[in-house]
Amino acid sequence: MFDMRPVVYVIGLLVACLGGTMLLPLIIDLAEGRGEWPVFLESAIITILAGSLTALSCRNAVKEGLTLQQTFLLTTGVWVALPVFGALPFVLGATGVSYTDGFFEAMSGLTTTGATVLTGLDDLPKGLLLWRGLLQWLGGVGIIVVAMVFLPELRVGGMQIFRSEAFDTMGKILPRATQISSSISSIYISLTLFCAVGYLLCGMNAFDATVHAMTTVSTGGFANYDASFGRFTGPAEYVASVFMILAALPFVRFVQMMRGHHLVLFSDSQVVAFISIIGVLVAVTSVTLLSIFPHHPEQAFREALFNITSIISGTGYSSVDYMKWGPFLIAMFFFIGLIGGCAGSTACSVKIFRYQLLVASIRVQMKRIRAPHGVFVPRYQGRPVGDDVMSSVMSFFVFFIVSLGVFSVALSLTGLDFITSVSGAATAIANIGPGLGDQIGPAGNFQGLSDTAKWLMSLAMVMGRLELLAVLTLFTVRFWRD
Repeated sequence: MFDMRPVVYVIGLLVACLGGTMLLPLIIDLAEGRGEWPVFLESAIITILAGSLTALSCRNAVKEGLTLQQTFLLTTGVWVALPVFGALPFVLGATGVSYTDGFFEAMSGLTTTGATVLTGLDDLPKGLLLWRGLLQWLGGVGIIVVAMVFLPELRVGGMQIFRSEAFDTMGKILPRATQISSSISSIYISLTLFCAVGYLLCGMNAFDATVHAMTTVSTGGFANYDASFGRFTGPAEYVASVFMILAALPFVRFVQMMRGHHLVLFSDSQVVAFISIIGVLVAVTSVTLLSIFPHHPEQAFREALFNITSIISGTGYSSVDYMKWGPFLIAMFFFIGLIGGCAGSTACSVKIFRYQLLVASIRVQMKRIRAPHGVFVPRYQGRPVGDDVMSSVMSFFVFFIVSLGVFSVALSLTGLDFITSVSGAATAIANIGPGLGDQIGPAGNFQGLSDTAKWLMSLAMVMGRLELLAVLTLFTVRFWRD
């Protein structure tokens, strides 16, 4: 019989920890003196009690390891349970939003999507703004652990190709997660601190620098102002671009660099491809802007670098309304959002390595057509790639396209137009942030969508963040039967 208690125990502990983090915004609200701190006190009490009691009720079933079924359920369960309680400060606080909107905001935060339903951010209490940043910061470090520990073990979307190079920890799942979390935490925190210092040097105040550093390194994109990053033009855009790129690189390489392998980052084909793609896209965008707008060359380069990096990494900041840049660049922005960063980073979407494997597979097929009796094997990083990996990658691409179509149709049935439906589905599944069009584009937000559309997009966010197949597996009869 399937034992859910070990899964529920871990989820309960994480919910209780989430409640503990609510004390940080509480302190900020106390310092601000606007009387909003009881919101976080109430939310923390509810969340800590719910998580602690849930964990205590299942403590007798705790084991060192988890079965494959339990691992699948834990991976998805955490990302569903945490937004349930993460929504409380939004619902009880100054925003006065419905639970649907609060859940959408919390899900968008924890999945580092960056799509928001809140307006009037400039006037919100600092505690709520910090809470949005914390949700994304915690979601960013959480997805790195999932990408390094759980997805390779679950053989999701070709992630098993990274099993041997993650860490030298061949033990059980939970101890491995603990070890990897401690290994990457120092790097994640260091990047956040350096980013915050960079923002301070660019003129941000301490609070804005802290929150924006959290949402930059997590590639989340929540900002403290309705104008998003447009409030901070100039040098801050360069700082943001650098740290968005760093956060979209594989964190395992940073760990290896800390252990003395200083050049390992630049020998990773993902990294080379990712930076090369950004370089080409920035060049094309800069030239296009100069040809159709009276931009200064530095301004064109800066806006191109910032917004291209923001979209391809899935951060979702916007410094300008790029919907005014013309149909060519608008179409390009839609497609670059479906590229994503490197595996094992805070970035989202399809990921660079899958496109590399797709290209490798196409090359092999072309060689087989030319030489039917030849033996050709796709390679990645100079190593042969097994059929199981290629099959997983191809399955991911199929499910990604199918899911994009299904959610686009579902959103259109809620009354949205074609552009809003398709870009809304894409931005949710790829965890990008803003979509296209006047309503959910870089100058808008998702507040005006119906509750049905918001729940659909919340489902798409968690599916996209967990690489689709990890969630879809739970809906198969065989999963629960075996």
